[in-house]
Amino acid sequence: MSAPLPLPIRRIWLCADDYGIAPGVNDAIRRLIAAGRINATSVMMAAPHIGGGEVEALAKLNEGEMRAALGLHVTLTAPFQPLSEGFAPIREGRFLQHKNTMRAAMTRRLKPALLSIEIAAQLRAFEKSFGRPPDFVDGHQHVQLLPQVRDAFLRAVADNAPKAWVRQGGRARAGRALHDCKGLVLDILSLGFRRKAARFGLATNPAFAGAYIFNGNADFKKTFPRFLTGLPDGGLIMCHPGFVDDALKSLDTLTTLREHEFSYLNSDEFIETLKAQGVALAKPA
Repeated sequence: MSAPLPLPIRRIWLCADDYGIAPGVNDAIRRLIAAGRINATSVMMAAPHIGGGEVEALAKLNEGEMRAALGLHVTLTAPFQPLSEGFAPIREGRFLQHKNTMRAAMTRRLKPALLSIEIAAQLRAFEKSFGRPPDFVDGHQHVQLLPQVRDAFLRAVADNAPKAWVRQGGRARAGRALHDCKGLVLDILSLGFRRKAARFGLATNPAFAGAYIFNGNADFKKTFPRFLTGLPDGGLIMCHPGFVDDALKSLDTLTTLREHEFSYLNSDEFIETLKAQGVALAKPA
């Protein structure tokens, strides 16, 4: 009796979001890149903890050998502040809260010209800091998928970083759980996003995973293997590893779950899960 054939290797992107939000998050992301546990991170140029050597420490990991693709995490929601002058709408100098940004986008009450200026400013800030355009561009809290925002986003990327690919949030068919309301919303929003990205000549990831409900009952160790279901070669999983510090507590409600994600991604169990499902991390070009 012949031995079973090995599973074909699917090479995926495992992207840690939010580099720049807090020192503890930055540290955790760099550790995972250095250990070969993730192969991409997206950087928040509008976040308060991107200075003080944080850019240099991240860029240094790619010296000699490319360990991670580096992208821009376009940020358009509170508690962060715009990089461009005259951005609106704002409240007390900050972007609107996510729910208000989403409501304004759905009712087409955002200002497209100001969105374009702000996104271009964040792209320029990335290039000035890293000495090159980003490898890819995505959005904090998936803002790039929203009506009005997506047009400004895609136009700004096409004009300022045309070789970058952009993140869409549609899941692989086999990974579409109908009870996952968050995933369904991202699937729907991504339909138009993919079509418009193609018109701008921008590449997108073939499938997306990594969204789950961030609450105290979440078990990342049990949830992660589901993200691999049906994920094709080149698919992307987002993650949010980090260490909790006072800076993070002051800016975000996603805290201790970040430490759970780091612990799992840094474990032997994570490596065994990838091997069992015939998955490996893609090699950054």
